Amino acid sequence: MLFGVGAYVMWGLFPLYWPLLKPAGAVEILAHRVMWSLVAVAAVLAVRRTRIRNLGLRRGLLLALAAVVISVNWGTYIYAVNSGQTLESALGYFINPLISVVFGVVIFRERLRPGQWAAVGLGTVAVIVLTVDYGRPPWIALVLAFAFGTYGLLKKFADMPSAESLAVETALLFLPALVFVLVLEGRGEASFGHHGMGHAALIVGAGLVTAVPLMLFNAAAIRLPMTAIGMLQYLAPVLQFVIGFFVQHEEMPPSRWAGFLLVWLALVTLTWDGVNAGRRKRCPKPPEEAKVPDVEPRIRGVLVASGQLHRVGDGTRRGGHAGTGDG
Repeated sequence: MLFGVGAYVMWGLFPLYWPLLKPAGAVEILAHRVMWSLVAVAAVLAVRRTRIRNLGLRRGLLLALAAVVISVNWGTYIYAVNSGQTLESALGYFINPLISVVFGVVIFRERLRPGQWAAVGLGTVAVIVLTVDYGRPPWIALVLAFAFGTYGLLKKFADMPSAESLAVETALLFLPALVFVLVLEGRGEASFGHHGMGHAALIVGAGLVTAVPLMLFNAAAIRLPMTAIGMLQYLAPVLQFVIGFFVQHEEMPPSRWAGFLLVWLALVTLTWDGVNAGRRKRCPKPPEEAKVPDVEPRIRGVLVASGQLHRVGDGTRRGGHAGTGDG
């Protein structure tokens, strides 16, 4: 549990770290994060004596797409925090579980339970309310949520341990990141190395703060049940919200509170539905106890003998836990 808490607390405290890297811009920070993350993950793999095996063309293409998507996520998040929009970035990670449910329907053709439909509906209303409040769609939140959800989907298809996959992703992005940094330096617009050793050390540390929570998360994921991981995931956006509101003093008018409250209500609904579905899955009713149409005893016996009564009960149970309560 401590590994999981440590990972999500570190992710939640990121809004305090990225502003320390100013006056570097978001893209420069992103480029250095990619390069120094590769160094950090390569060091971890070397210590563990882990080699990347069975990459293959399909897996390589999936990880290349994942690299592009996570760079969009990282860059958007750094931009949001350093431009005073931490609350909207927190919103993106609050709605991410709802995006996972939508992906389950669209991509995997999963059937949603009523509770999941209610959560998605509340999330949709929340986005509409926040669009009216901001005077525009909450694009930072939506980009973060969809990019991170897509990233998770690609990693699921790639099916490679996260340290090894992050090494491949950052290796693929290393050359473009290096070229960008060199061009920036050539134009005299680079910040790295021009604002003291402390600033340079903080930029290099971006790789470390990327790798360490990932390692902690991996340690937690193999020790904790998915329900615990699902609950812990809310810790990061909660901390981001607290930092944005109480530390960075971002504005929260009543209409924005209404949008956030709708999102939180959607998450409570989704979590409650997932917990209940898990209980039903662990303790299913015997087929004979499932409700069936009121029929004559003789006909009921025929149904049991033919297996149709069992199918009615099984269908009832499937309807109870189809879909995903991704956390």
